[in-house]
Amino acid sequence: MTIPTYMGLQTALSGLEAAQAAIDTTGQNIANASTPGYSRQQVNLTERSPLTIPALSSYTGQGSQLGAGVDITSITRIRDTFLDSQYRSQNSQTSADNTNAQILGQAQASLNEPTSSGLSSVLDTFFQGFNTYSTASNQDGSTQTIIGDGQAVADSLNTLSGQITTLQSQVTQQYDTLTDPTSGAVASDANSIAQLNVQIAQAQSAGLNANDLEDQRDNAIDDLSQYSNVYVSTQSNGMVNVSFGNAASAAQNGTTDATPLVDGGTVNLSQNLSDSNLSGSSGTLGSLLGLYDSTTGTGTLSNYLTTLNGVANQLVTTVNGAISSADSQGATAPAFFDPSGTTAATIAVNPSLSSTSTPYTAAEASAVNALSGGSAEQTYQAFVTQVGGDVQSAQNSQSTSQSLLTAIGNQRQSVSGVSLDEEMTNLIQFQQAYQASARVESTINDTFTSLLSMVSG
Repeated sequence: MTIPTYMGLQTALSGLEAAQAAIDTTGQNIANASTPGYSRQQVNLTERSPLTIPALSSYTGQGSQLGAGVDITSITRIRDTFLDSQYRSQNSQTSADNTNAQILGQAQASLNEPTSSGLSSVLDTFFQGFNTYSTASNQDGSTQTIIGDGQAVADSLNTLSGQITTLQSQVTQQYDTLTDPTSGAVASDANSIAQLNVQIAQAQSAGLNANDLEDQRDNAIDDLSQYSNVYVSTQSNGMVNVSFGNAASAAQNGTTDATPLVDGGTVNLSQNLSDSNLSGSSGTLGSLLGLYDSTTGTGTLSNYLTTLNGVANQLVTTVNGAISSADSQGATAPAFFDPSGTTAATIAVNPSLSSTSTPYTAAEASAVNALSGGSAEQTYQAFVTQVGGDVQSAQNSQSTSQSLLTAIGNQRQSVSGVSLDEEMTNLIQFQQAYQASARVESTINDTFTSLLSMVSG
Protein backbone atom coordinates (compact mmCIF):
# COMPACT_ATOMS: atom_id res chain seq x y z
CA MET A 1 0.00 0.00 0.00
CA THR A 2 1.42 3.42 -0.92
CA ILE A 3 1.44 6.45 1.41
CA PRO A 4 0.35 9.59 -0.41
CA THR A 5 2.78 12.16 0.88
CA TYR A 6 4.93 15.08 -0.14
CA MET A 7 7.49 14.10 2.50
CA GLY A 8 10.15 13.49 -0.16
CA LEU A 9 9.90 17.09 -1.33
CA GLN A 10 10.26 18.36 2.23
CA THR A 11 13.24 16.07 2.85
CA ALA A 12 14.98 17.28 -0.31
CA LEU A 13 14.20 20.89 0.64
CA SER A 14 15.84 20.42 4.03
CA GLY A 15 18.93 19.10 2.25
CA LEU A 16 18.96 22.16 -0.01
CA GLU A 17 18.68 24.50 2.97
CA ALA A 18 21.43 22.68 4.88
CA ALA A 19 23.78 22.69 1.88
CA GLN A 20 23.05 26.37 1.21
CA ALA A 21 23.79 27.29 4.85
CA ALA A 22 27.04 25.31 4.67
CA ILE A 23 28.02 27.09 1.44
CA ASP A 24 27.20 30.50 2.94
CA THR A 25 29.22 29.72 6.08
CA THR A 26 32.15 28.52 3.98
CA GLY A 27 31.99 31.79 2.06
CA GLN A 28 32.08 33.68 5.35
CA ASN A 29 35.16 31.73 6.41
CA ILE A 30 36.93 32.38 3.11
CA ALA A 31 36.08 36.10 3.22
CA ASN A 32 37.58 36.39 6.73
CA ALA A 33 40.61 34.18 6.19
CA SER A 34 42.91 37.17 6.87
CA THR A 35 40.77 38.88 9.50
CA PRO A 36 42.69 39.04 12.82
CA GLY A 37 40.91 37.18 15.60
CA TYR A 38 38.31 35.57 13.34
CA SER A 39 37.22 32.06 14.35
CA ARG A 40 36.16 29.78 11.55
CA GLN A 41 32.55 28.68 11.71
CA GLN A 42 30.75 25.47 10.89
CA VAL A 43 27.14 24.45 10.40
CA ASN A 44 25.93 21.82 12.84
CA LEU A 45 23.34 19.47 11.39
CA THR A 46 20.99 17.02 13.12
CA GLU A 47 18.84 14.30 11.59
CA ARG A 48 15.15 15.16 11.89
CA SER A 49 12.88 12.88 13.86
CA PRO A 50 11.52 10.36 11.40
CA LEU A 51 7.90 10.03 10.41
CA THR A 52 6.39 6.91 11.95
CA ILE A 53 4.22 4.93 9.53
CA PRO A 54 1.58 2.68 11.18
CA ALA A 55 1.40 -1.03 10.48
CA LEU A 56 0.42 -1.43 6.86
CA SER A 57 1.62 -4.91 6.00
CA SER A 58 -1.07 -7.54 6.12
CA TYR A 59 1.64 -10.13 6.05
CA THR A 60 3.96 -8.98 8.89
CA GLY A 61 1.73 -6.54 10.71
CA GLN A 62 4.72 -4.18 11.08
CA GLY A 63 4.96 -0.47 10.43
CA SER A 64 7.97 1.65 9.43
CA GLN A 65 9.73 4.97 9.83
CA LEU A 66 10.36 7.42 7.04
CA GLY A 67 13.34 9.78 7.19
CA ALA A 68 12.27 13.43 7.39
CA GLY A 69 15.51 15.12 6.36
CA VAL A 70 17.95 17.32 8.27
CA ASP A 71 17.79 20.29 10.64
CA ILE A 72 20.30 23.13 10.99
CA THR A 73 20.74 23.20 14.77
CA SER A 74 23.36 25.95 14.96
CA ILE A 75 26.27 27.72 13.34
CA THR A 76 29.12 27.70 15.84
CA ARG A 77 32.66 28.99 16.13
CA ILE A 78 35.50 26.49 16.31
CA ARG A 79 37.36 27.31 19.52
CA ASP A 80 39.48 25.41 22.04
CA THR A 81 38.91 27.00 25.44
CA PHE A 82 41.95 25.21 26.88
CA LEU A 83 44.22 26.77 24.23
CA ASP A 84 42.55 30.13 24.83
CA SER A 85 43.39 29.88 28.53
CA GLN A 86 46.96 28.80 27.79
CA TYR A 87 47.46 31.61 25.31
CA ARG A 88 46.21 34.28 27.69
CA SER A 89 48.34 32.98 30.55
CA GLN A 90 51.42 32.95 28.34
CA ASN A 91 50.55 36.38 26.93
CA SER A 92 50.60 37.76 30.49
CA GLN A 93 54.00 36.20 31.16
CA THR A 94 55.45 37.35 27.85
CA SER A 95 54.28 40.93 28.44
CA ALA A 96 55.87 40.88 31.89
CA ASP A 97 59.16 39.57 30.51
CA ASN A 98 59.13 42.13 27.69
CA THR A 99 58.62 44.96 30.18
CA ASN A 100 61.36 43.70 32.51
CA ALA A 101 63.84 43.29 29.66
CA GLN A 102 63.08 46.75 28.31
CA ILE A 103 63.32 48.69 31.59
CA LEU A 104 66.28 46.77 33.00
CA GLY A 105 68.06 47.15 29.66
CA GLN A 106 67.67 50.92 29.99
CA ALA A 107 69.06 50.77 33.54
CA GLN A 108 72.08 48.84 32.30
CA ALA A 109 72.62 51.28 29.44
CA SER A 110 72.72 54.16 31.92
CA LEU A 111 75.74 52.56 33.64
CA ASN A 112 77.70 52.91 30.41
CA GLU A 113 80.01 50.09 31.42
CA PRO A 114 82.66 49.18 30.47
CA THR A 115 83.69 52.45 28.83
CA SER A 116 86.04 55.28 29.65
CA SER A 117 83.07 57.37 30.79
CA GLY A 118 81.68 54.71 33.12
CA LEU A 119 81.98 55.13 36.87
CA SER A 120 84.53 52.31 37.12
CA SER A 121 86.97 54.17 34.88
CA VAL A 122 86.20 57.48 36.57
CA LEU A 123 86.98 55.97 39.99
CA ASP A 124 90.26 54.54 38.71
CA THR A 125 91.24 57.97 37.43
CA PHE A 126 90.21 59.55 40.74
CA PHE A 127 92.41 57.30 42.87
CA GLN A 128 95.27 57.53 40.38
CA GLY A 129 95.08 61.31 40.71
CA PHE A 130 95.70 61.07 44.44
CA ASN A 131 98.65 58.77 43.76
CA THR A 132 100.13 61.38 41.44
CA TYR A 133 99.39 64.07 44.01
CA SER A 134 101.24 62.14 46.72
CA THR A 135 104.42 61.86 44.66
CA ALA A 136 104.39 65.26 42.94
CA SER A 137 107.25 67.60 43.79
CA ASN A 138 104.91 70.54 43.38
CA GLN A 139 101.44 69.60 44.57
CA ASP A 140 99.83 72.89 43.64
CA GLY A 141 99.35 71.77 40.06
CA SER A 142 97.87 68.46 41.12
CA THR A 143 95.25 69.98 43.39
CA GLN A 144 93.19 71.11 40.45
CA THR A 145 93.43 67.60 38.98
CA ILE A 146 92.15 65.76 42.06
CA ILE A 147 89.32 68.27 42.49
CA GLY A 148 88.35 67.77 38.85
CA ASP A 149 88.57 63.99 39.18
CA GLY A 150 86.50 64.09 42.36
CA GLN A 151 83.91 66.24 40.64
CA ALA A 152 83.78 63.70 37.80
CA VAL A 153 83.04 60.95 40.34
CA ALA A 154 80.31 63.04 41.96
CA ASP A 155 78.82 63.97 38.55
CA SER A 156 78.77 60.32 37.48
CA LEU A 157 76.93 59.25 40.60
CA ASN A 158 74.58 62.24 40.36
CA THR A 159 73.81 61.31 36.75
CA LEU A 160 73.27 57.63 37.53
CA SER A 161 70.94 58.53 40.37
CA GLY A 162 69.02 60.88 38.11
CA GLN A 163 68.69 58.27 35.39
CA ILE A 164 67.42 55.59 37.76
CA THR A 165 65.02 58.12 39.30
CA THR A 166 63.81 59.04 35.80
CA LEU A 167 63.20 55.36 35.06
CA GLN A 168 61.16 55.12 38.25
CA SER A 169 59.07 58.10 37.12
CA GLN A 170 58.57 56.55 33.68
CA VAL A 171 57.49 53.25 35.23
CA THR A 172 55.00 55.06 37.47
CA GLN A 173 53.69 57.10 34.56
CA GLN A 174 53.21 54.01 32.40
CA TYR A 175 51.45 52.20 35.25
CA ASP A 176 49.16 55.16 35.95
CA THR A 177 48.34 55.52 32.25
CA LEU A 178 47.39 51.85 31.88
CA THR A 179 45.28 51.83 35.05
CA ASP A 180 43.54 55.18 34.50
CA PRO A 181 39.86 54.42 35.23
CA THR A 182 38.69 56.79 32.50
CA SER A 183 41.04 56.37 29.56
CA GLY A 184 43.38 53.53 30.54
CA ALA A 185 43.84 50.43 28.42
CA VAL A 186 42.52 48.12 31.15
CA ALA A 187 39.34 50.16 31.57
CA SER A 188 38.89 50.29 27.80
CA ASP A 189 39.14 46.51 27.40
CA ALA A 190 36.94 45.86 30.43
CA ASN A 191 34.22 48.23 29.20
CA SER A 192 34.33 46.66 25.73
CA ILE A 193 33.92 43.16 27.21
CA ALA A 194 30.99 44.29 29.37
CA GLN A 195 29.24 45.97 26.43
CA LEU A 196 29.74 42.91 24.24
CA ASN A 197 28.41 40.73 27.06
CA VAL A 198 25.13 42.65 26.97
CA GLN A 199 24.88 42.48 23.18
CA ILE A 200 25.65 38.75 23.11
CA ALA A 201 23.06 37.99 25.80
CA GLN A 202 20.44 39.98 23.91
CA ALA A 203 21.25 38.22 20.64
CA GLN A 204 21.14 34.75 22.17
CA SER A 205 17.87 35.44 23.99
CA ALA A 206 16.38 36.41 20.63
CA GLY A 207 17.69 33.20 19.04
CA LEU A 208 20.23 35.06 16.90
CA ASN A 209 23.77 34.08 16.00
CA ALA A 210 26.35 36.04 18.07
CA ASN A 211 29.53 34.49 16.66
CA ASP A 212 31.00 37.77 15.40
CA LEU A 213 30.33 39.46 18.75
CA GLU A 214 31.95 36.55 20.58
CA ASP A 215 35.05 36.92 18.38
CA GLN A 216 35.25 40.59 19.32
CA ARG A 217 34.89 39.70 23.00
CA ASP A 218 37.62 37.06 22.82
CA ASN A 219 39.92 39.56 21.11
CA ALA A 220 39.29 42.07 23.92
CA ILE A 221 40.04 39.40 26.55
CA ASP A 222 43.24 38.46 24.69
CA ASP A 223 44.30 42.12 24.72
CA LEU A 224 43.42 42.46 28.43
CA SER A 225 45.60 39.44 29.27
CA GLN A 226 48.78 41.34 28.40
CA TYR A 227 48.29 43.59 31.42
CA SER A 228 47.80 40.91 34.09
CA ASN A 229 46.42 37.42 34.71
CA VAL A 230 42.86 36.79 33.53
CA TYR A 231 40.40 34.02 34.29
CA VAL A 232 37.19 33.66 32.30
CA SER A 233 34.01 31.93 33.47
CA THR A 234 30.87 31.70 31.33
CA GLN A 235 27.34 32.43 32.53
CA SER A 236 24.27 30.56 31.32
CA ASN A 237 23.03 33.61 29.39
CA GLY A 238 26.18 33.77 27.24
CA MET A 239 27.89 36.50 29.27
CA VAL A 240 31.31 35.95 30.83
CA ASN A 241 32.92 37.03 34.07
CA VAL A 242 36.58 38.06 33.86
CA SER A 243 38.73 37.96 36.98
CA PHE A 244 41.92 40.01 36.88
CA GLY A 245 45.32 40.07 38.58
CA ASN A 246 45.87 37.99 41.70
CA ALA A 247 42.11 37.45 41.88
CA ALA A 248 42.33 35.60 38.55
CA SER A 249 44.96 33.20 39.91
CA ALA A 250 42.82 32.60 42.99
CA ALA A 251 39.68 32.04 40.89
CA GLN A 252 41.53 29.56 38.70
CA ASN A 253 42.37 27.61 41.85
CA GLY A 254 38.72 27.49 42.89
CA THR A 255 38.38 30.62 45.03
CA THR A 256 35.22 32.63 44.33
CA ASP A 257 35.86 36.13 43.04
CA ALA A 258 33.17 38.35 44.56
CA THR A 259 34.07 41.37 42.43
CA PRO A 260 35.54 40.29 39.08
CA LEU A 261 36.84 43.01 36.80
CA VAL A 262 33.98 42.24 34.39
CA ASP A 263 30.83 40.83 35.95
CA GLY A 264 28.41 40.37 33.07
CA GLY A 265 27.57 43.91 32.02
CA THR A 266 29.24 45.52 35.06
CA VAL A 267 32.86 46.69 35.38
CA ASN A 268 34.60 46.83 38.78
CA LEU A 269 37.77 48.88 38.33
CA SER A 270 38.69 50.18 41.78
CA GLN A 271 38.67 46.73 43.40
CA ASN A 272 40.83 45.21 40.69
CA LEU A 273 43.31 47.99 39.89
CA SER A 274 44.76 48.08 43.40
CA ASP A 275 48.38 47.37 44.28
CA SER A 276 47.32 44.45 46.45
CA ASN A 277 45.59 42.78 43.50
CA LEU A 278 48.33 43.48 40.96
CA SER A 279 51.57 43.32 42.95
CA GLY A 280 53.25 40.00 42.30
CA SER A 281 50.93 39.19 39.41
CA SER A 282 52.03 38.63 35.85
CA GLY A 283 51.55 40.91 32.86
CA THR A 284 52.81 44.42 32.22
CA LEU A 285 51.22 45.84 35.39
CA GLY A 286 52.72 43.22 37.68
CA SER A 287 56.11 43.77 36.06
CA LEU A 288 55.90 47.54 36.47
CA LEU A 289 55.07 47.22 40.16
CA GLY A 290 57.95 44.79 40.57
CA LEU A 291 60.28 47.32 38.99
CA TYR A 292 59.00 50.23 41.05
CA ASP A 293 55.98 50.63 43.29
CA SER A 294 55.56 54.34 43.96
CA THR A 295 53.16 53.65 46.84
CA THR A 296 55.64 51.61 48.87
CA GLY A 297 58.84 52.95 47.29
CA THR A 298 60.03 49.40 46.64
CA GLY A 299 61.10 47.43 43.60
CA THR A 300 64.15 46.46 41.58
CA LEU A 301 64.91 50.05 40.58
CA SER A 302 64.67 51.16 44.20
CA ASN A 303 67.16 48.45 45.13
CA TYR A 304 69.49 49.71 42.42
CA LEU A 305 69.24 53.24 43.76
CA THR A 306 69.87 52.02 47.30
CA THR A 307 73.05 50.29 46.12
CA LEU A 308 74.26 53.43 44.34
CA ASN A 309 73.57 55.43 47.48
CA GLY A 310 75.68 52.90 49.35
CA VAL A 311 78.56 53.43 46.91
CA ALA A 312 78.33 57.20 47.38
CA ASN A 313 78.20 56.90 51.15
CA GLN A 314 81.20 54.56 51.18
CA LEU A 315 83.19 56.97 49.03
CA VAL A 316 82.40 59.96 51.21
CA THR A 317 83.03 58.05 54.43
CA THR A 318 86.22 56.24 53.42
CA VAL A 319 87.89 59.10 51.53
CA ASN A 320 87.19 61.66 54.22
CA GLY A 321 88.08 59.12 56.89
CA ALA A 322 91.42 58.28 55.24
CA ILE A 323 92.37 61.95 55.10
CA SER A 324 91.39 62.45 58.72
CA SER A 325 93.29 59.36 59.89
CA ALA A 326 96.46 60.37 58.06
CA ASP A 327 96.12 64.04 59.00
CA SER A 328 99.44 65.39 60.18
CA GLN A 329 98.19 68.93 60.39
CA GLY A 330 96.31 68.58 63.64
CA ALA A 331 92.92 67.74 62.13
CA THR A 332 92.98 70.84 59.96
CA ALA A 333 92.94 69.13 56.55
CA PRO A 334 89.55 69.69 54.91
CA ALA A 335 87.26 66.83 53.99
CA PHE A 336 87.48 66.08 50.27
CA PHE A 337 83.80 65.28 49.81
CA ASP A 338 81.06 67.42 51.32
CA PRO A 339 80.13 65.43 54.47
CA SER A 340 76.46 66.33 54.07
CA GLY A 341 76.18 64.70 50.63
CA THR A 342 76.13 60.98 51.32
CA THR A 343 73.77 59.75 48.56
CA ALA A 344 74.33 59.28 44.86
CA ALA A 345 72.11 62.29 44.20
CA THR A 346 73.86 64.61 46.67
CA ILE A 347 77.53 63.58 46.69
CA ALA A 348 79.74 66.55 45.85
CA VAL A 349 83.30 67.80 46.29
CA ASN A 350 83.75 69.98 49.37
CA PRO A 351 83.08 73.50 48.08
CA SER A 352 85.67 74.91 50.45
CA LEU A 353 88.54 73.25 48.54
CA SER A 354 90.57 75.61 46.39
CA SER A 355 92.58 74.60 43.35
CA THR A 356 95.15 77.26 44.19
CA SER A 357 96.07 75.75 47.56
CA THR A 358 97.75 72.57 48.75
CA PRO A 359 95.11 71.08 51.06
CA TYR A 360 96.69 67.67 51.66
CA THR A 361 100.04 66.21 52.54
CA ALA A 362 101.62 63.34 50.65
CA ALA A 363 100.65 60.98 53.49
CA GLU A 364 97.02 62.05 53.30
CA ALA A 365 96.96 61.63 49.52
CA SER A 366 98.60 58.22 49.84
CA ALA A 367 95.93 57.19 52.33
CA VAL A 368 93.24 58.05 49.80
CA ASN A 369 95.10 56.26 47.02
CA ALA A 370 95.26 53.16 49.20
CA LEU A 371 91.45 52.98 48.98
CA SER A 372 91.72 52.03 45.30
CA GLY A 373 90.00 48.70 44.79
CA GLY A 374 88.39 48.99 48.20
CA SER A 375 84.83 48.71 49.46
CA ALA A 376 83.29 51.44 47.29
CA GLU A 377 84.68 50.03 44.04
CA GLN A 378 83.92 46.47 45.09
CA THR A 379 80.33 47.40 45.86
CA TYR A 380 79.96 49.14 42.52
CA GLN A 381 81.51 46.27 40.57
CA ALA A 382 79.14 43.83 42.29
CA PHE A 383 76.29 46.18 41.37
CA VAL A 384 77.34 46.24 37.71
CA THR A 385 77.52 42.44 37.73
CA GLN A 386 74.09 42.22 39.36
CA VAL A 387 72.48 44.52 36.80
CA GLY A 388 74.12 42.60 33.97
CA GLY A 389 72.84 39.33 35.40
CA ASP A 390 69.33 40.74 35.83
CA VAL A 391 69.28 41.94 32.24
CA GLN A 392 70.60 38.64 30.88
CA SER A 393 68.02 36.72 32.89
CA ALA A 394 65.24 39.03 31.71
CA GLN A 395 66.30 38.70 28.07
CA ASN A 396 66.50 34.91 28.32
CA SER A 397 63.02 34.81 29.86
CA GLN A 398 61.77 37.17 27.17
CA SER A 399 63.09 34.94 24.40
CA THR A 400 61.66 31.78 25.96
CA SER A 401 58.28 33.38 26.66
CA GLN A 402 57.97 34.72 23.14
CA SER A 403 58.75 31.31 21.67
CA LEU A 404 56.11 29.67 23.86
CA LEU A 405 53.55 32.34 23.00
CA THR A 406 54.22 31.87 19.29
CA ALA A 407 53.89 28.09 19.60
CA ILE A 408 50.60 28.30 21.52
CA GLY A 409 49.32 30.94 19.12
CA ASN A 410 50.10 28.66 16.18
CA GLN A 411 48.28 25.77 17.88
CA ARG A 412 45.27 27.97 18.49
CA GLN A 413 45.33 29.21 14.93
CA SER A 414 45.44 25.64 13.64
CA VAL A 415 42.14 25.03 15.47
CA SER A 416 40.31 28.33 15.00
CA GLY A 417 41.98 29.76 11.93
CA VAL A 418 40.77 29.42 8.37
CA SER A 419 42.55 27.04 5.98
CA LEU A 420 41.72 28.05 2.42
CA ASP A 421 42.56 24.55 1.17
CA GLU A 422 40.13 23.01 3.64
CA GLU A 423 37.41 25.53 2.85
CA MET A 424 37.73 24.96 -0.90
CA THR A 425 37.38 21.21 -0.32
CA ASN A 426 34.31 21.83 1.83
CA LEU A 427 32.88 24.13 -0.81
CA ILE A 428 33.05 21.40 -3.44
CA GLN A 429 31.45 18.92 -1.02
CA PHE A 430 28.60 21.26 -0.09
CA GLN A 431 28.06 22.21 -3.72
CA GLN A 432 27.67 18.57 -4.66
CA ALA A 433 25.29 18.04 -1.72
CA TYR A 434 23.22 20.99 -2.89
CA GLN A 435 23.13 19.68 -6.47
CA ALA A 436 22.16 16.21 -5.25
CA SER A 437 19.29 17.56 -3.12
CA ALA A 438 18.16 19.68 -6.05
CA ARG A 439 18.21 16.59 -8.25
CA VAL A 440 16.06 14.74 -5.72
CA GLU A 441 13.63 17.68 -5.68
CA SER A 442 13.53 17.74 -9.46
CA THR A 443 13.03 13.98 -9.72
CA ILE A 444 10.11 13.99 -7.28
CA ASN A 445 8.59 16.92 -9.10
CA ASP A 446 8.89 15.11 -12.44
CA THR A 447 7.29 12.03 -10.90
CA PHE A 448 4.31 13.98 -9.58
CA THR A 449 3.95 15.81 -12.89
CA SER A 450 3.88 12.51 -14.80
CA LEU A 451 1.40 11.05 -12.34
CA LEU A 452 -0.91 14.03 -12.58
CA SER A 453 -0.76 14.06 -16.35
CA MET A 454 -1.70 10.38 -16.42
CA VAL A 455 -4.66 10.94 -14.11
CA SER A 456 -5.88 14.01 -15.94
CA GLY A 457 -5.54 12.15 -19.25
